[in-house]
Amino acid sequence: QVQLVESGGGLVQAGGSLRLSCATSGSIFSINDMGWYCQAPGKQRELVATITRAGTTNYADTVKGRFTISRDNAKNTVVLQMNSLKPEDTAVYYCKATRWTGSRWTDYWGQGTQVTVSS
Repeated sequence: QVQLVESGGGLVQAGGSLRLSCATSGSIFSINDMGWYCQAPGKQRELVATITRAGTTNYADTVKGRFTISRDNAKNTVVLQMNSLKPEDTAVYYCKATRWTGSRWTDYWGQGTQVTVSS
């Protein structure tokens, strides 16, 4: 099992910045992709950004140029730097890790951290 704990959410004014961190513990070997997803009230959870173990990144179009994802493979942590925040970024942000368990890829999720951007 892998445990993920997010931190860094909060309330910020439009145009401000937040830095989300995700710490992992447990069976963290063989973790490949890590990423951030968000879910606003009444909406489905959606991709924000992902990063492979090799450092290849992928971003949702809505956050390109504003958000940056990075990871520390030695510590198996992933960070999302969020700049130029907009009210529409308001959501619960979840960290996800994908791990090879020997027979299949398995996704693990954190409990989420609230990000609220006021106008």
